[in-house]
Amino acid sequence: MTNSPDQTSPASDSPTTTDLDAAGSPTDAALDDGTFTELIEPRSDKRLPIDGRWHQISPKYVTVQVISTGAVLVLVIAAALVLALVLHQAWVWIPAGIAVVIMVWTLAILPRQARSIGYRLRDDDLVFRRGILWQRIVAVPYGRMQLVDITHGPLDRGFGIAQLKLVTAAAATGVTIPGLSQQAAESLRDTLIAVAETRRTGL
Repeated sequence: MTNSPDQTSPASDSPTTTDLDAAGSPTDAALDDGTFTELIEPRSDKRLPIDGRWHQISPKYVTVQVISTGAVLVLVIAAALVLALVLHQAWVWIPAGIAVVIMVWTLAILPRQARSIGYRLRDDDLVFRRGILWQRIVAVPYGRMQLVDITHGPLDRGFGIAQLKLVTAAAATGVTIPGLSQQAAESLRDTLIAVAETRRTGL
């Protein structure tokens, strides 16, 4: 399911924060086209709040991660079979089994994890959140951004997605937003660079 240009997330009725409306800022259509429609959050009453207007990532991110993780899983199983059956190294089943369990569990929870990823554009910062069991919410002030980088590997390009990395002076506040459409990543990059320059010059 994908967002229409004028559709908002269920928690979008908060008036405290809005998307940037300066010239050159990305529109909801650019950021929300082909993304998830519902931001998943923990069920606990003590969860970190997700009020406000959140943008999400593309479901294609899940497909790319399933393919890449599945390829690694196949290689691990193949290597274990060769070592155990051809070279008679029975010990290999222990690390291989642990690796297989971890990767299968990763694949099982991947769709839910992807739907917990979201970001907001506020007046003075970008807020990024991810995680269900272990939530992480980071606010990156526009004036502290030193680099906005877009990366995408061959598999990402094949599915038309990219990841956008925000680098600041403090490594702990750096943020990488995965699974953006290439159009959204480029639009968001241009906007963040323009706003960051404005904040640094005090205009």
